[in-house]
Order: sequence, then structure tokens, then C-alpha cells
Amino acid sequence: MDSVIVVGGGLAGLRAAQGLREGGHTGAITLVSAERHLPYDRPPLSKDVLAGAADDTTLEADWDALRCEVLLGERATGLRLDAPGAGGALASTAGELRFDGLVIATGAAPVTLPGGGRQRVLRTVEDALDLRAALVPGTRLAIVGAGWIGAEVATAAAAKGCAVTVVEAAEAPLASALGPEVGALTARWYAEAGVGLRTGVKVAAVEDGGLALAGGERIDADEVVVGVGVRPVLGWLEGSGLLLERGVVTDASFRATGADGAPRPDVVAVGDCAAWWSARYGRRLLVEHWDTALNAPAVAAAALLGRDAAYDAVPYFWSEQFGRMVQYAGVHGASERLVRRGDPAEAAWAVVWLTGDRLDAILAVGRPRDLVQARRVIAAGTPVDPAALADPGVPVRQAVRA
Repeated sequence: MDSVIVVGGGLAGLRAAQGLREGGHTGAITLVSAERHLPYDRPPLSKDVLAGAADDTTLEADWDALRCEVLLGERATGLRLDAPGAGGALASTAGELRFDGLVIATGAAPVTLPGGGRQRVLRTVEDALDLRAALVPGTRLAIVGAGWIGAEVATAAAAKGCAVTVVEAAEAPLASALGPEVGALTARWYAEAGVGLRTGVKVAAVEDGGLALAGGERIDADEVVVGVGVRPVLGWLEGSGLLLERGVVTDASFRATGADGAPRPDVVAVGDCAAWWSARYGRRLLVEHWDTALNAPAVAAAALLGRDAAYDAVPYFWSEQFGRMVQYAGVHGASERLVRRGDPAEAAWAVVWLTGDRLDAILAVGRPRDLVQARRVIAAGTPVDPAALADPGVPVRQAVRA
């Protein structure tokens, strides 16, 4: 393989380039990035950058050792594939670029709402720096969405003296991620931080000076932040012959699937735009989390270099909100029961999801040891004692059945 193009200049794209070199690729690598910055870390944008603790989150990389041509500020516009294994050509704002191997790592873009008013999103470093400048004492801030990003923005804004109102269409914060029962356990955090939380409220439009709600009411605001999710950036792949279903459909090795249902040995997809097959869960997963973008590209690079590789890690995510470290691992959508570890009214507690005597997932608030041990148990698939798990004084590893 003489030349590989990596489309996407985020963490997944950088890690793919590193994985190719570490895997022995000696040919050319070209990184095409729509942003004008070298790859940087996104999780700190809603944490350290908004809080004023950092301005720059550029990722460390030995670009000389990578021997990677970087095309910043250039966007992919189309893709033409030759026969499977024969590469193709990338259409971009920098011109047509031929390749033998292709890494798709174009990530996702924030969903926006109807209306002509200004609505901020938080995806890029420019977004974070611009929003930080607007978070001054007395600013009336309306946040649409009480998910992970909404909670982190509310945390930073409240700490800066803003008057914050969070509007959520679901009946509880984090309902789409954790379910309404568990999400409701976090609602009091907003009140304790002086943040207004309105659940079960839908937004009709973002207007000048605030939000128009579906019931006809209005919320006045100087600034509006929308955090209602993201969608994979796939428009440039329309008509390419790749199978697209919520993301780029791939096998467990991140090889992209063609319209004929067969994997392409010369095209892989990673990060927020990849819908990859998980043997562990028996379905495709689209995981929009940093941990996957960090670790999955090594597998994708190995697959592109023709090696047998598969990725089947337990999904993991963390958030810092209202002075709490919140961590989640696993997949709980099909779980049978929920077990609490500790009192959610206390500073540290956890909940676990079970199917029979199998641990499916955990949410840990201020209990990092629970998270680490549970993640190992989930990965191993070993049975547990539900009664022992319900006792917060029993370490998770000691709840494993012999």
C-alpha cells in the first residue's frame, strides 16, 4: 500500500495515522482536516476551556516521525471507489487525491433547532472560546438539552455567575442516555447549583432574545446553547457505494461495508461516524465517546494493513458536572433490572444494570473504583451476586461469583 488518506483531523484521525506507522506502513499518509488546527482534544472544551483553565487542547504528536502531510482547512466533498482493494480518489477542496487506503474519521456535527435566532453549539475550540467570552456574571443563558454537554455547560456558566435555565424535552436529565429513572436522580444537582431545570418542555424555535416553546410560552435569554445531540458527517459519502445507516457501516475490524454488503479491505471508518459490529452485544454500535476514538483506530489501522483484528471493548464515558465525576461503562438498553449501590442523596453512589446474574453496565458518581472494577467484570462476562452488588460496602470485584 503506497498511499493512505485519513479524512478527519480529530483524535480518531490522528490515532489512525499513528496506528499505521506503528503497524509498519512506510508509504505516504495524508491527513485532510476541515478544521484549521492540528488535532486537539474535545472533552476539555466543555470542561477546562469553558472554565478558563485552558485555551489550547492540541494533542501531542511527533509529526516528524509520522511523516504525514497535513492539509488543514480542506474538506472532503466526494468519494469515488475503484474495485475492492484497488483504492480510489477523494474529491476535496484541495483537489482530487488518489489513495490505496482510506480512513474515514470525519466525526459528527451538532444538531441545531429551527428559528432565526442565534444558537450556539459546542463542538470546536472556536465554539468553546466564543461561548466562554459570553459567560459573564448576569448573562441570561438558556441551554436546550439536559444531556452530558448541556450539564457541563450549565456547570461552567453557573460557576461564572450566569443566570442559567436548562430546557429538556424528556421527563428527566440524561433520560436518553441513562433512562428516566436514573436520569431523575441527577435533577437535584441543578437546583443545588442554582440552575433552573425545566423537563418535559419542547422548544419550537430559537428566536432573537430567547426560546419559543411548543406550548406558546417564551424563555428570554441573552445567549442560547443547543446541546441536543450530533449526527455523523456523511453527506460527502452519498453515492460513494458505501453502506450508510446512521454511520458508515463496518465490520468488527472497522472495514467499511459496500452497498453489496461485502467489506472493503481498503476503506476503514472510525470515531463518531462509524457504526461498527460488536460481537459482544450482537449488534452495531455507534459510540460517540473519546475512549473509542482513542483506542479503536489502532484496530482499524491494522485491518487496513491486512491484519486480522477486531475491536470489542466495553464502551466507556465520563463527565464532570456540578462538582461531581460521573462515569459510565457498558450498554444497558436490553437489561432486565437496575440495582442501586448507595444513596443518590449522598456525594458518592452508583447504579448497575443486570441481566440475570450478568453485569451489563454501571453508572458511578464519585466512585471511580466501582467503575474500574465493574468495567473489568463486564468485559470478562463473569456472573455476579446481585445482593452483594447492592451493598456499597462490598467492592464490585468481591461480588463476582466463583
